[in-house]
Amino acid sequence: MAKITYITHDDQRFEVDAANGATVMETAIKNSVPGIEAECGGACACATCHLYVDDTWAEAVGSPEAMEEDMLDFAWEVKPTSRLSCQVKITDALDGLVVRIPEKQA
Repeated sequence: MAKITYITHDDQRFEVDAANGATVMETAIKNSVPGIEAECGGACACATCHLYVDDTWAEAVGSPEAMEEDMLDFAWEVKPTSRLSCQVKITDALDGLVVRIPEKQA
């Protein structure tokens, strides 16, 4: 189990418990975190679960794979730490993860 802090574009904070093996997207949806739309349900077929990983967590989360990079081309205001939350799996190593949700999804 890990704690994840989601910060919306208007600085609302949502600190939630996340089960190992779940994704950051699934955890956001389960906990009604606003701003994560997840239209494809986690299939990496859209960019509506886009978020920014806090700089201090970028290395621990890792880089996107090729398919995710292709989908990020459709995301709004992509940054170096952009990820699709459906592709980030929760592990104990991500306990304390902080992510920011963009103002809108693509």
